[in-house]
Amino acid sequence: PRTIDSITTFSAETPGRRLLPVVLAVAGLLLAVGIPSTACAQSSGPAADITSETARPTGNSASDSSASVSGKGPRLRPVANFERPVEIKAAPGYPKLMFVVEQDGRVMVLLRGKKLRRPFLDIRGRVEDGGERGLLSVAFPPDYRKSKRFYVYYTDATGDIRVDEFRARTAVKARRNSARPVINIPHRENSNHNGGQLQFLGENLYFGTGDGGGGGDEPGNAQNRNVLLGKMIRIAPRRSNGKPYTVPKSNPFVGRPGRDEIFSIGLRNPFRWSFQKSGGTRYMVIGDVGQDEFEEIDVIKAGKANGANFGWNRFEGFSEFKGGIEGTVKPALVLPSPPNCSVISGIVVRDPKVPALKGRYLFTDFCNSGVRSFRLRKGRVRNTRATGISTGQISSFAESASKRVFVTSLSGEVLRLTQ
Repeated sequence: PRTIDSITTFSAETPGRRLLPVVLAVAGLLLAVGIPSTACAQSSGPAADITSETARPTGNSASDSSASVSGKGPRLRPVANFERPVEIKAAPGYPKLMFVVEQDGRVMVLLRGKKLRRPFLDIRGRVEDGGERGLLSVAFPPDYRKSKRFYVYYTDATGDIRVDEFRARTAVKARRNSARPVINIPHRENSNHNGGQLQFLGENLYFGTGDGGGGGDEPGNAQNRNVLLGKMIRIAPRRSNGKPYTVPKSNPFVGRPGRDEIFSIGLRNPFRWSFQKSGGTRYMVIGDVGQDEFEEIDVIKAGKANGANFGWNRFEGFSEFKGGIEGTVKPALVLPSPPNCSVISGIVVRDPKVPALKGRYLFTDFCNSGVRSFRLRKGRVRNTRATGISTGQISSFAESASKRVFVTSLSGEVLRLTQ
């Protein structure tokens, strides 16, 4: 075990990694955001308890930021306020725009860092919003400027996970009546563990789904190859031959027992994840929210993720949870819970104007507001340390076309990393 920011971490190279870490005296952090210490077992996502008073937007001015500022080091500068922003994304072909996803069902626009009054998309009538449910992600394919197609990930009135396609009317306004259902994944037993991030790699759309919620994945969804819960999914989302989407022939269960859409199995609640390059190799870096004792970050070459098993619910972190299983991907980094409750995986900083963190991967935890970082070298986590930056209720990290790093907070703010 190593200690950064007074928090013990475990990596794949840590001796004795199956031992439980000592619970540190920082339980006050959990109470500060209105989330009980059992949040990981029953309401573990970063949107947990967002209806509590402590999680409401803090004001209408960007000056309400709680982000730390110290000297000339890295810091987060407030940009604009929104209603419970859960994600921010850039769109290919539109370098001056950033799109902010609000949990209640709107996608808003930042134009040159200024918030536009009118939403890009408003589907609040379609979205079931509350707890960990809501509009959770938007993604733009590489040909977006030409095709004007984009995709949203949300939970509907039944609790099901949906991915729908929409089309843009202009650069800052979508055609609301252009909705086309792409995929629907039943998720009706529990309201938590909905996953929540769309990412394109080429023409293929990837997204991570939660295990169906509750605690312990009692139905065993994450290891069940016949359901789409607790998985990383890969599809080609465009309509083809009368089908709402197609499946890449290289997906691991095409022509074998299991759902063709599955790319990887064994995930609990991959709320935030990303593709990142290191040394010319592309990796998937997945923040998988833990059950009772561990939060984990998984790092794997993108190609090797095809058919990979990340271990849940047979493992939690490095520890056996329900009997263990052979052949699983071991976490690259494990964080104890408490004081952590919902890991928020991030991105590698490439902004040359933030030299102190350039080349470092940023991550945090929803209950533990300090932003931390590590070096990603040959698929291994190196030199994990604190950044000195702290702001509450972080829900996502993102990069603009100009390599600037943005952060969203459920307290209402969008912030930019500066130095």
